[in-house]
Amino acid sequence: MAKKEFTYRGKNLQELQSLDLKALAAVFPAPSRRKLLRGLSEGEKTLLKNLQQRDRVKTHCRDMLVLPAMIGKTVMLHTGKEFAPLTMTEQMLGHRLGEFALTRKRVQHSAPGIGATRSSASASVR
Repeated sequence: MAKKEFTYRGKNLQELQSLDLKALAAVFPAPSRRKLLRGLSEGEKTLLKNLQQRDRVKTHCRDMLVLPAMIGKTVMLHTGKEFAPLTMTEQMLGHRLGEFALTRKRVQHSAPGIGATRSSASASVR
């Protein structure tokens, strides 16, 4: 069975990559369109320029949109403590980078300590 070709709102990846930002904004949903029409910040412009030169770039721009020019590249996105690697895929188009790098870890509780429960409050420490 053949692999299904990716399309985003009726356009394939090559068509999306050939569009400029204003034409791309017309394809994106309203919040993404608003971000593109207001213009990219200096940090976001620098990120796009660096991605054209290299395949792996570190950034703190969690509110940057995933654009067609970023597909196939790796972005090291800051989570507040470390940089998490993100490989851009077609399904990420139009989303923000911060959606894919979680800032909080899942809580993993172990056994309760001494004094944490009523039965262990009177237990000897030895």
